[in-house]
Amino acid sequence: MKRFGYIRVSATDQNADRQRIALAPFDIPKGNLYMDKQSGKDFARPAYRRMTKRLRRDDLLIVSSLDRLGRNYAEVREQWRRITMEIGADIRVLDMPLLDTGRSKDLLGSFIADLVLQVLSFAAQLERENIHRRQAEGIAAAKARGVKWGKAPLPLPDDFEDIFGRWRGNELSAAESAALCNMSERSFYKKTMDRRRREKEKAAK
Repeated sequence: MKRFGYIRVSATDQNADRQRIALAPFDIPKGNLYMDKQSGKDFARPAYRRMTKRLRRDDLLIVSSLDRLGRNYAEVREQWRRITMEIGADIRVLDMPLLDTGRSKDLLGSFIADLVLQVLSFAAQLERENIHRRQAEGIAAAKARGVKWGKAPLPLPDDFEDIFGRWRGNELSAAESAALCNMSERSFYKKTMDRRRREKEKAAK
């Protein structure tokens, strides 16, 4: 039996040391300790994939918490099933001692581990959904109050009207006009579109 450890942190998370400390007492060989550091959007987990390819029957995978295995209920369940049933390795979750498939191989032990896993995975998924719902409600409430999102637009230079007129009269190229306005060509085009829209609205009145 070989022991493996897995650590996962986000791109901005600083808890890798805490996870290392939690795994330290189990004498996991350095070559069997894997870590992924990634953003919330990127869940490719190359180190995790390399580790699972090395896992064999009766090996032991140790993680500090259940959510290291996946981002949501379905992912955690799938990884648990794959490791314990397809590969035949054991999993030990340090912050939940009941989730230790290597401790008790009898029917009751398996039932308890599976039951706790389902409850905790569902609770974690429900909490994430509640967080997203609260975020969406907060954004909607802020928009209703007139809060604008994103960076505030930069003020136009004092001579924008002159530059705009020269550009429209083909005296200046878009690149030259943008440089004089200290903005990108894309921003300059956007400002010209806004300017033309206001002209049309004024003419329609």
